[in-house]
Amino acid sequence: MVWFLRSKENIESEKSKEMPDGLWTKCPSCNEIIFKKQLEENFFTCIKCGHHYRIGVKEYIGILLDEGSFVEINSNLTSADPLNFYDSKAYTERIAQAIASTNLNEALVTGMGSIDKIPVGIGFMSFNFIGGSMGSTVGEKFFRLTRLCIEKSLPLIIVCASGGARMQEAALSLMQMAKTSAVLTELAEARLPYISVLTDPTTGGVTASYGMLGDVILAEPGALIGFAGPRVIEQTIKRKLPPNFQRAEFLLEKGFVDSVVPRKDLKKTIATILRWFQN
Repeated sequence: MVWFLRSKENIESEKSKEMPDGLWTKCPSCNEIIFKKQLEENFFTCIKCGHHYRIGVKEYIGILLDEGSFVEINSNLTSADPLNFYDSKAYTERIAQAIASTNLNEALVTGMGSIDKIPVGIGFMSFNFIGGSMGSTVGEKFFRLTRLCIEKSLPLIIVCASGGARMQEAALSLMQMAKTSAVLTELAEARLPYISVLTDPTTGGVTASYGMLGDVILAEPGALIGFAGPRVIEQTIKRKLPPNFQRAEFLLEKGFVDSVVPRKDLKKTIATILRWFQN
């Protein structure tokens, strides 16, 4: 019948064509609907509750370093497969997929740059590259960056994000904890500062080594920081964990981190710390 037929186009149909997919996002913490451009302008944090979204290496470079100052080093280093490891797929295949999906060669990107005109050696971990896991190449890139900082008398900054050691490399991966810790001793002997920035998540072997060895340890709000995950700990000790266990604010209260710094203040805070060390 004619009264069931529309005489005009659907009112919303024209608007929906003007609104491309992916223009909005919903905060996983408070469910606020945020315009993506607004989210980027707010350093990828929720405009309502301050939830810090996980971001990549490119975003951290833009937030922390002076524009155009970053020069990557050792970008040609990639993981080998010394054990010919295979689980549900070959380790070499996992590496190839990670390189293709992230446009990175490893879970750690290292280089030289400046923060508020202060030259630094800096590294950024990518959780999207096999969970930010620490294998032999991550350890080697960290080692070379630290040695370069010693040669050039530069402070060292590492932005951590990791699920721990890379099981596909077995003991070779675990050895990186000792390797990175040892070279940080050389940095300390050279009286050069090391600032560790812990983002969500920082766990496993990275936490047990260079993640928690900073002269100053900063953390982003709400970041999960620990060795084993809370679910594993609960299953092991058969007890309920306290609220916000292993979150940045909890660790600040217990003295494991020096300060919890919102992302928008990270650059200014690090610059202030570096100037204090210079003086």
